[in-house]
Amino acid sequence: MRRRVKWIAGATVMCVLGAAGGLAGCGTPAEKGTNAAAMAASAATTSQGVVRITAPTGSNLTTLDPSQWGPQILVDQGTIMEGLFGYNQQNQIVPKLCAGYTLSKDGLTWTFQIRRDARWSNGQPVTAYDFYYAYMRQLAPSNPNGQLWLSVLNVVKNAYAYHAGTVPLSQLGLKVLGPYTLQITTTVPHYILGDLAEAGSMPINEQVAKAHPTDWFMPPYFVSDAPFTVKSFTPNGTLVLVRNPKYVGHPGEVNEGNAQEIDVVPGTSVPVEDFMANKVDVVEVGTPSDLQYVKTHPALLAQLHKAPDYAVTYLQYDNSAVPSPLTNPLVRQAIGEAIERAPIVQDVLGGMAGTTTTFSVPGWPTAKYEHGLPENVAQARALLAKAGYPGGKGFPTLYLYAEVPSSNPQLVPVAEAVAQELQQNLGIHTKIVQLNSTEWGNLTYGGPQKGIQPGYNVAVGGTNDLDPASLNLGGDQGIYWPGTYGYSIAFVQHVLPWYNTPYDPASIQKYGDPNNPNMGVTWSQWAPLVKAAQADIAYLNKWTAEQPATWRKIMNPPGSPTLTQQWNQIVAQFKQAKTPAAKHAAWVQAWKFVAPYSEGSGGGGINTGSLDVQVYWDQHESNDVRNWRMWQAEYQNSPDMFSSAATAAKLMTQLIQQGYTIPLYYAETYYLERTGITGAQPNPWSWGGFYQMQYLSVR
Repeated sequence: MRRRVKWIAGATVMCVLGAAGGLAGCGTPAEKGTNAAAMAASAATTSQGVVRITAPTGSNLTTLDPSQWGPQILVDQGTIMEGLFGYNQQNQIVPKLCAGYTLSKDGLTWTFQIRRDARWSNGQPVTAYDFYYAYMRQLAPSNPNGQLWLSVLNVVKNAYAYHAGTVPLSQLGLKVLGPYTLQITTTVPHYILGDLAEAGSMPINEQVAKAHPTDWFMPPYFVSDAPFTVKSFTPNGTLVLVRNPKYVGHPGEVNEGNAQEIDVVPGTSVPVEDFMANKVDVVEVGTPSDLQYVKTHPALLAQLHKAPDYAVTYLQYDNSAVPSPLTNPLVRQAIGEAIERAPIVQDVLGGMAGTTTTFSVPGWPTAKYEHGLPENVAQARALLAKAGYPGGKGFPTLYLYAEVPSSNPQLVPVAEAVAQELQQNLGIHTKIVQLNSTEWGNLTYGGPQKGIQPGYNVAVGGTNDLDPASLNLGGDQGIYWPGTYGYSIAFVQHVLPWYNTPYDPASIQKYGDPNNPNMGVTWSQWAPLVKAAQADIAYLNKWTAEQPATWRKIMNPPGSPTLTQQWNQIVAQFKQAKTPAAKHAAWVQAWKFVAPYSEGSGGGGINTGSLDVQVYWDQHESNDVRNWRMWQAEYQNSPDMFSSAATAAKLMTQLIQQGYTIPLYYAETYYLERTGITGAQPNPWSWGGFYQMQYLSVR
């Protein structure tokens, strides 16, 4: 249950929006030129088999390293790197390098056979050792930047513990059984095929990477096992891809189109103009005014397409530590029922979305199980009056937070529309506060933040891949963090310092300061941590034993190291240390094992595995919160993708009906694809943009 959430931290949080930066308020379409139709119809370079396609606006390629979350994942997963599994043209998981696999009866151990005919572009065979090298490169305790959540490593047994240095390599759930056999053991039964399609799960040629450790992904060193390889790459500029002559593809699958060269060019703020000027062949339509222009010009309209996007924009309870009427569920329900979605979608977004009262998109597995609040203004007014605020009388200013337009042009206009509806329908006055990307991301994907006043955040929920954790499209983010949905003001005020300082100030007073290099170098200095660890572990073992059997299996998986074993491993590192610096490092590791600390430089998430965090959480949560956490653990740790959809929907139904989350609309992607080109594939997952470019074809 303590597994880390797959979230996007810091400055990249804008990227959970399906069409990143792609929507804006309505305006009068600017005329693009009198010869627009003729320009749009021209074929540019398609006759040479070259396709020019845009990277996401404002998110140009800075690296091709798949272990870091960024726009490079659009080409890393499937186009220039191929893993055991990948996506087909219907966004379904299909085998790529995998020749077959078996799953153990307990649902924990996956043994994969790798195709023996697969080759790197330098002619070397692709082997299990290439996967193992790529995974261990990220997992190394010496690599603090390894982002394990963006790959199958997120669910590998003891991956986080090994990365933190608390378990030895022998307890890691990764093994190479032979040159073409890779074995992956998960902590609990978990569907991992979608995780294996993620960029962070791609293999890396060990020989090349070791020879060029800092720039192995740059021409002329880069080698590919996918349909395309890299001809040239200018960071923040153009990436030119050409056919990999050694690529053979997976039998029985459509593995590639017929394009001979793909130029991934930086996106601009004028995509339609670029398309008409023949600067690009495939581009997203970013704004309602552009969409209106395209629809009124037949030559452009003939090249317009629409694709689904697995992202929902919603109002998110903002976890404020300040007492307010929002602690009353009647007030939150009134706000949820007072929102009218159709005017927002039509008047603000120009029809570039679909209304929803649930965290689902058409055809999504949870759609038939999930139930939202109705749009009912009369009932909303009655609920607010019952709560003691008839017509909004006496109701304090409600705060609405939104990401700045420079990062996301969509959210502030949506906040303005919501503010107008709350004023008209309930008599509630609002104040809109714009946050930069980092602040907005911490509020959306983290726990309680300093300086936040009672209200809602205009948030975006999406998903990285086809994984059971995807079922609620990110709408259950708050369940990962103590102090978010369903907690008392006293609870939120207690945990607030955990999220907003690198090390909890109260814990520094109890255990000592990790920033002091002289702490932890003698065993006597460990005494407060030793006492706390013993008490916490005893409590947690007892608490876990009292929980339902289904939950116990997830919280305490068979074969995983116990809390006591993990603690003893840290102590052993101290006893084996030869220098004061090494002793201090072991003490800091022990400090983090026991006490709350922020995973950022102040703000964002915390280490929910810290013993003190778990104890306080378990001691002070409500029955509702305990159920939500249990349901989330159940559906996320499902052995197949969709069998727990009803459980996932049950969780979201309660969060919505209690007014903690208020879904507004789901995203849709509009794009122009030049006549003569097929196979463009907008990415429906977290980053947006185009992906699976290997399927591009030219007539």
